[in-house]
Amino acid sequence: MSFGFFRNLTKPKPSPVEEREHVVAGRTLPLRIVESARARRLTLRIDSGGQGLRITVPPGLRRGEVEKFLHRHQDWLEQRLAKVPTRPQVRPGIKIPIRGVAHRIIHEPSKRGTVTVSRDERGPLLIVHGERIHLPRRIADFLKREAKKEIEKLVIRHTEALGKRAKAIRFKDTSSRWGSCTSDGNLSFSWRIMMAPTPVINYLVAHEVAHLKEMNHGPKFWKLCEQLCPDTDRCKDWLKRNGGALQAIVFD
Repeated sequence: MSFGFFRNLTKPKPSPVEEREHVVAGRTLPLRIVESARARRLTLRIDSGGQGLRITVPPGLRRGEVEKFLHRHQDWLEQRLAKVPTRPQVRPGIKIPIRGVAHRIIHEPSKRGTVTVSRDERGPLLIVHGERIHLPRRIADFLKREAKKEIEKLVIRHTEALGKRAKAIRFKDTSSRWGSCTSDGNLSFSWRIMMAPTPVINYLVAHEVAHLKEMNHGPKFWKLCEQLCPDTDRCKDWLKRNGGALQAIVFD
């Protein structure tokens, strides 16, 4: 399975994209077929959390070849999707991580719609007020606020160390990447990263800030990344092993 956490946007022309659905083991998943001038062969990727499929193809490839490719890899898809974590729905009583620490969700409808962090004898709590129907959205909004507050400070720290400036910082909910950096200095981050441990959050920011100087994943980039974040190898491995579970959590 290819996760593609840190895809960096250069300035190429948009690739032709075909969007459709594909059925695997009784599951209907969105499928994106993307032409890439760089592609020399077909590649198949399962999005984080098993939420969709993506095939990258060389320009001009006949769609019949894509169908044959999908058919050949049907067993592989079924085996891989069987290992994808289930998609837990955010609701009272379950635990979700905040900065890597599991917090039990408590719903207290009597107060106005806010979210507070607390703890009891059983451990950390995430207390959500307001109507039950709004609980998942309120938690997502809480994570977005936390991401903005923490990541903006980390961007300042790492850009000052690098001697570069970020043009803008944006927060999104993406299923196939955790962060990106454009050639003109725009940084984007998935607010879901706030569920990861604090060192991993720092690594993600260092990774994207390093792209302000090195728009690639070559040796110079990784050396720079390790200068900004000495825990690069350990944090990169954590995100590769655990990122899919964070992407799978449903906030709808």
